Amino acid sequence: MTAPHLGSENSPRIAIIGGGISGLAAALWLTEQAPQVHLHVYEAADRVGGVLRTFRRDGYLLETSADNFLTNIPWGLGLCRRVGLEHDLLETNAAMRRALVIRRGKILPVPEGFSLLSPAKLWPMLASPILSPRGKLRLMAEPLIPARTDGPEESLAEFSVRRLGREAFERIVQPLVGGIYTADPEKLSVAATLPRFLEMEREHGSLTRGARRLASDSARKESGARYSLFVAPREGMESLVRAMAARLPNNCIRLNAETQRILPMEQGWKVQARGSPEEHFDGVLLALPAYHAAKLCQEWDDELSKDLNSIPYASSSVVVLGLRLDQIGVPLTGFGFVVPRQERRKILAASFGSLKFPGRAPEGHVLIRVFLGGACQPELADLPDAEQKRIVLDELRELLKVEGSPTFMEVLRWPRAMPQYHVGHVELVERIMRRANTHAGLALAGSGYEGVGVPHCIHHGERAAENLTRQLGARLAT
Repeated sequence: MTAPHLGSENSPRIAIIGGGISGLAAALWLTEQAPQVHLHVYEAADRVGGVLRTFRRDGYLLETSADNFLTNIPWGLGLCRRVGLEHDLLETNAAMRRALVIRRGKILPVPEGFSLLSPAKLWPMLASPILSPRGKLRLMAEPLIPARTDGPEESLAEFSVRRLGREAFERIVQPLVGGIYTADPEKLSVAATLPRFLEMEREHGSLTRGARRLASDSARKESGARYSLFVAPREGMESLVRAMAARLPNNCIRLNAETQRILPMEQGWKVQARGSPEEHFDGVLLALPAYHAAKLCQEWDDELSKDLNSIPYASSSVVVLGLRLDQIGVPLTGFGFVVPRQERRKILAASFGSLKFPGRAPEGHVLIRVFLGGACQPELADLPDAEQKRIVLDELRELLKVEGSPTFMEVLRWPRAMPQYHVGHVELVERIMRRANTHAGLALAGSGYEGVGVPHCIHHGERAAENLTRQLGARLAT
C-alpha cells in the first residue's frame, strides 16, 4: 500500500505532539477519515511507538513493555484489521492459559473462574490452598453482602475488602491488579480502573452472581469466538507500530523533534520544536504523558497545567532474562506469577513470555520478564542495573529453583511511565477535558486519562482526533 502524500498548503494543518500508540492512532484516524489534513507528528525520540518496542537477541524476541492486548475491548483488534495484521495475530497457548500466585514461597494457580475481582466458580476457591478456611467462608458470603448504592468513591482496597473480605483481597486481588497497574490499592480508584465490577454489583447485587452470568453468556458465544482473550502480533508489538506508521502520509513524522513550546494564537496555534523554526497549525493534539502536556500548557493555562500535573506516575523496571528449561527446578504451569505484598518480596510479578506465544525463545529455553518498582516500592526502580539483576536472580533461585546463570539478562527502565488512577481520577479527567475544550483546536490523548492498555490508548487517540475534526469541521468540509 502506497502512503498518501501531504495535503496542499491550503489544507487544515494539525500537529500531533507525541508518537506513541495514542499519537499514531490519532494520526492514522486522521489519514483515513480526513485525508485533506496537512499532518505533522512530532516525536522527541529517534523512533515512534513510545513504550512499545520489540527487538531480537540470541534467538529471543523481547518486548520492552506490553507483550499482548485484550480482544474483548474492540479497538486493538479493529486496528489490526485496518492495517493488515489480523492474520498475523497469535493466540495464547491454551495449555498454559492460567495465572499463578505466590503463597508462602510456593507457586500456586489462581483458582479457575476467578477474574481480578470476581469468582465465577466457588468450588475451585474452596479447593485452593491460597485462602484459609476463614478466608474461604468470607468469600462464600459475598452474595449475601448488600450492594452499595451511594456513598463516597471507593479505592480498590475498600471495594474488594467490602465485597470479598480482606484475605481474598490481600492474597488474590491485590497481586493480580498490582501486576497490571503497579499501583497502591489503597489509593487506586476502582471507578477509574475497573468500573465493570461496580456495574456488576449494581446490576446483579453480587460479584459472584454477576461473574456467573457473564461466564454463562460467554460460554454461549464461545463457539463463534475467533480469538482467545489475549493476542499478539507474530513479530511482536512493534510490528503494529510499524504498520501504523507505514500508512501515514510521507514525511509527516518528525523524529528527534522535542516540542518545546505551543502557543495559542487568535487563529490556530504556534508550535516550536527543538532545532526547527516555529510553525503554524489549525489544531494541536497532545498525545503525551500528562506531566509533559502540563509543561506545554503552563504558559497560557496555569489551571489546566496544574490539573495535568496532579496525575501521578509510577516508575518501574523490567528485568528480561533467558534461561534453559533444565535450569528451572519447578514445573512452569502458567503464563507467569504475581506476588502479594504480604509475601514481602522485592518483585511484583514475573511473566513467561515464551510460554504465552511461540517464537519468543530458542527451543529448550524460556524467556522471563520480571517487574520491580511501582508505586509501593519506588526505590527499587532506582537501583543500579547490577543490583536489580541480583535481586531478580535471588528471587528466581528461591521461587523457581533456578540454577546457574542466565543466557542473557537486561534491565529496561521506565521512569514515570505508568499513570496512577487514584480516587477522584474520573472527576479530575472530566475537569481536564472540559478545560481543554475551552481552547479551540486543542485535544488531549494518552494513557494518563481513561485506560492504560493498548486498546484504550488506541481508542483515546482516535477519539481525540475525531474531536479535532469536529472543531475544524467548517474547514474540513471544503
